[in-house]
Amino acid sequence: MTVPEPDPQPGPAPSAPPGTPEPPAATRPAPVGPVEGTRVPRFAGESTFARLPRVDQVGDFDVAVLGAPFDAGTSFRPGARFGPIAVRTSSRHLRPAYSPELDVAPFRTIQVVDAGDAPVNPFVLDDAMRTVRDHAAELITGGRRLVTIGGDHTVALPLLRAVAREHGPVALVHFDAHLDTWDTYFGAPLTHGTVFRRAFEEGLLAADHSVHVGIRGPLYDAQDLVDDARFGFSIIRAADLDRLTVEGAIAQVRARVADVPVYLSIDIDVLDPAFAPGTGTPEIGGFSSRELLRLLRGLDGLPIVAADVVEVAPAYDHAEITSLAAATLVLDILGLMARTTASTRTA
Repeated sequence: MTVPEPDPQPGPAPSAPPGTPEPPAATRPAPVGPVEGTRVPRFAGESTFARLPRVDQVGDFDVAVLGAPFDAGTSFRPGARFGPIAVRTSSRHLRPAYSPELDVAPFRTIQVVDAGDAPVNPFVLDDAMRTVRDHAAELITGGRRLVTIGGDHTVALPLLRAVAREHGPVALVHFDAHLDTWDTYFGAPLTHGTVFRRAFEEGLLAADHSVHVGIRGPLYDAQDLVDDARFGFSIIRAADLDRLTVEGAIAQVRARVADVPVYLSIDIDVLDPAFAPGTGTPEIGGFSSRELLRLLRGLDGLPIVAADVVEVAPAYDHAEITSLAAATLVLDILGLMARTTASTRTA
């Protein structure tokens, strides 16, 4: 069963036409970064992600952070609609100036902005998907990149629709406890567990370049794995890390992706519930926070054109550890994007 895509809606013109060459580094304005934590305490100031400027406060940008507060596609515990605001709140805790692990100062290297939340319809799924797609499409023109904070995993489909229009079919690197390639749930063709089957059917994924990482727990049937392989995915299960090591898993992901543009999707339930209790469908036996960060940082240099971090449901969280984990992942994704932007400019 397929889900028809809503008709495209034109958005406002970008600040520079697509394909406009970047000005030389010497003439580019210095990025406007977050509020300095030594001037304004981290518990005060802007409520944007990491206290970054809003999209309307700068002339142009390299990467936008977008919220997608939607959870009508969830199948167990609801509440991920409050994920974006919780992750933004936890991002105040971060010290975003310099990452010693990635050796980059992301907000001094690229202009990152907070684009606010897509105003999704909480009742009409097709309308919500159209809104997310249109907001994403407006933000990624001209080589700009996007990191979206969910919301449940359903929002990945409209995001992939927007990204594939800009870049063509992409390699999906999918961190999750679950495959999310089932067909329907209670007859519904679009839920947070069916998004990547729909993406395959719509031709949004580059053939045989996508990979699931962190899969675990029981399935409905062994046929689920047969179907998933038919859709062009390979799988690195959470337990495989004991055999492969983190470095081995990274090598498999990098070989799978090759040089295809990458869409990175991180369901926070890839973490063990001990490290991320605030999510809708927790599964024991997941990654530790340290393992996930090492896996993510091992993707350094891959052409990540867009990413999402989804399924934070703060009502089930404790001491904000899940939303803090998600905020840290977003910051590291921005660091990876900054490193590839910096290397492109200096090449």
